[in-house]
Amino acid sequence: MKSRFDDAFFDKLERLALNFSTTLTGYFGGKHRIDKYGQTVEFADFRQYQPGDDIRRIDWNLFARLGKHFLKLYTDERQMHVRIYIDCSNSMGFYPDKAEFAINLAVAFGYLAVRNNDKVSFHLLKNGVEIDPFGLIVGKNSFFGAVAKMEDVTFEGEANFAGIPNVQIGVNDGLAVVISDFLTENNWQKAVDYFLFQKQQVLICQVLGREEVSPTYSGKLDLVDCEGTGKGDERNVQISITRSMIDAYKKELGRFVAQIRKFCVSRDTAFLSVGTTVPVDKIIYRELARYDIVR
Repeated sequence: MKSRFDDAFFDKLERLALNFSTTLTGYFGGKHRIDKYGQTVEFADFRQYQPGDDIRRIDWNLFARLGKHFLKLYTDERQMHVRIYIDCSNSMGFYPDKAEFAINLAVAFGYLAVRNNDKVSFHLLKNGVEIDPFGLIVGKNSFFGAVAKMEDVTFEGEANFAGIPNVQIGVNDGLAVVISDFLTENNWQKAVDYFLFQKQQVLICQVLGREEVSPTYSGKLDLVDCEGTGKGDERNVQISITRSMIDAYKKELGRFVAQIRKFCVSRDTAFLSVGTTVPVDKIIYRELARYDIVR
């Protein structure tokens, strides 16, 4: 699998950053401002002194003018953890452009994380299990080492989203990105609810291949579920493709995407549905910026 990214693309990403919710707490030592006061050098506000406060933070110049004790408050900046979940099932790998697109989109999110001093981890969903091949990644050297191996990721079996809640994750510490076609009978909504229960910021990215968006098939075909049980699977059918059938398919696809969007709206979760015909860089600069996911 060949990466579409080059040095020029990564140079462009240097000017962008993931936009995290200020309600997240994260970890000390990052670059993201949160809705709490901390120990940075940037002044934020005053508040009146209360017994037990650190007297070293009293503004004595203000006391000389007003005769009252006030504390200086400073902004707080934190490091976040970006967890990227990639659907590596057969349906995602059926079209090579779809698999490549999913990996490259994940790499872009990962780079946006590490270049802003955030932690990142990649989680591969396939064969009914979740695989964390690289562990926690901090810094560009570790990131590019992982990226080199990401090009060898295989797509097989079925993605088990329902198993995600069985793996403990941090609370209120960052962003969960899910990249999938969501063409599965697994309960991916349960995974989203788990992320939200853990107070994660969530981004759902649906990736659809060229043929899935605009089919070019015609005539008699055997349709085989690539994640089914093989010959004799009741989901396998023989059909004759007509113009009216293509139109019906596109209408049903629109309804399917609308259902995912409706669920995400009900959970106040960001949702993006893209086809592989749109270059990854345009997704980052146009779509994600429009939804205020990157700045």
